Amino acid sequence: MPLPNRIAAFADELAAWRRDLHAHPELAFAEHRTSDFVAAKLESWGLEVTRGIAGTGLVGTLRQGSGARGKGGRAIGLRADMDALPMPEANGFAHRSQNPGVMHACGHDGHTTMLLGAARYLAETRNFDGTVHFIFQPAEEAGGGAEVMVREGLFERFPCDMVFAAHNDPNTPAGHLTVVPGVACANADDIWIEITGRGGHAARPQGAIDPVLVGAHVVLALQSVVARRSDPLDSVVLSLCQFHAGTVGNVIPDTALLNGTVRTFSQDTRAATEQVMRDMVEATARAHGARAVLRYERGYPTVVNDGEATARAASAATRLMGEAAVIRERPPTMGAEDFAYMAQKVPGCFVRIGMADGERGAAPLHTVGYDFNDDILPVGASFWAALVEQELPRG
Repeated sequence: MPLPNRIAAFADELAAWRRDLHAHPELAFAEHRTSDFVAAKLESWGLEVTRGIAGTGLVGTLRQGSGARGKGGRAIGLRADMDALPMPEANGFAHRSQNPGVMHACGHDGHTTMLLGAARYLAETRNFDGTVHFIFQPAEEAGGGAEVMVREGLFERFPCDMVFAAHNDPNTPAGHLTVVPGVACANADDIWIEITGRGGHAARPQGAIDPVLVGAHVVLALQSVVARRSDPLDSVVLSLCQFHAGTVGNVIPDTALLNGTVRTFSQDTRAATEQVMRDMVEATARAHGARAVLRYERGYPTVVNDGEATARAASAATRLMGEAAVIRERPPTMGAEDFAYMAQKVPGCFVRIGMADGERGAAPLHTVGYDFNDDILPVGASFWAALVEQELPRG
């Protein structure tokens, strides 16, 4: 089945919207321009727009026919994230970020655009019977915007029988969709380790307890948590990504601070990893005469794709792109997604849309050279439209 002609006809407009959003990235809960942009588009197509959910979040509602919610009909939710990352952009093209230190390095500009494209198409064609809630969420990268929206009554105010989300995938060819039941993304936890030693002159280290040295031993010791203390068949990722200590090159500081992340799939492994880390950090510091405190904060839970919702998403993807383009078996990713909070509340499915074409989409997510592949914008918009028409059929 080819992509709808109407969506293909405004593909250039989709690309223009996406590049505008890319050039004006905004951080978590500060997506004011983005939210205004989305609301204006939705209102121009006649959707009901509700703003101020989780601050900058909004929902566009499209009702059609006798099956609209409130008349005993069905409703589904489609979610896109809007925020960018606090990092510089190294690209040189015309639509590069105009906001220093902020970049759309995860493709949320593309996710927002694909959902807007579906809203425009469905508002024009009205080839469905029921209610569609287009959910534009802030703060996926930090702050758990999905959790805030749910806490503020998202699904009480906009009841949905199922909810769906999609993410671009630079590692999968463009035109392929990954739709897999069960665990799709990992638990994501934050860790901080504060090491307290005793400062001193760098020329007389024997009179000090060097927290930098202790921190180095802690970093090495923690690598054994994954290598030797966890089941190799039960995935764990432990990454220490920041090491802060000292202010000058000839002074041993009093303290050092490490920061990183832990990713797991099961709750038992999550708890066991935290305890092993705590014991190892404290013992390593104590062996050097220092003191260390581990602060372990549990973050986003696993995304678990509901079996029925996944089957429905796979059916729509197959009808649109063909069976060969739908990936139904694939290991979960150690990445995290706060769509998990929505999928805990309503049966949901998180889909991945391939965008690698050999030229674009080669740069990994969360890197300074990343850019979204505009060629897949019509694919994503068409998938959302096909899903709505499948789930809310006329008649």
